[in-house]
Amino acid sequence: MRHSMKVLALASVVLLAAIGSATAGDEWFVIGTKTIKATDASTEVTAEKGKWLKEDIKKAKISIEGADVAISKVVLHWNNAKDDTITDIGTVKWGGFTAEKDAPGHEATLMSVAVEYKILNNAPSATIKVWGYD
Repeated sequence: MRHSMKVLALASVVLLAAIGSATAGDEWFVIGTKTIKATDASTEVTAEKGKWLKEDIKKAKISIEGADVAISKVVLHWNNAKDDTITDIGTVKWGGFTAEKDAPGHEATLMSVAVEYKILNNAPSATIKVWGYD
């Protein structure tokens, strides 16, 4: 009986280790960053050098720093897939994120993101970051 318990305990540890290692590579990372100006109404964020052909993006989201920003429209430009247009996102507070958007299919290459926005509270600028989940 003791031997069976030890075997069961060892099997449980091995199973938990396997599950943990299967998801260990999945993480959020910044694909591109851009300073946006209150005098502009839209921008396009392209991926930083070396990241634009990251082919295994599973999800994307946007964060804002430096000011609150009302985002009215986002267009995710995918390589070899139809663009995703998201409207009425609302206000993203300083330090906040938009909701995550799944890539088409299981994975896709995000080429760029177009954003229509208004910087709030008379702030002159803000920073927008596009994140990918790998």
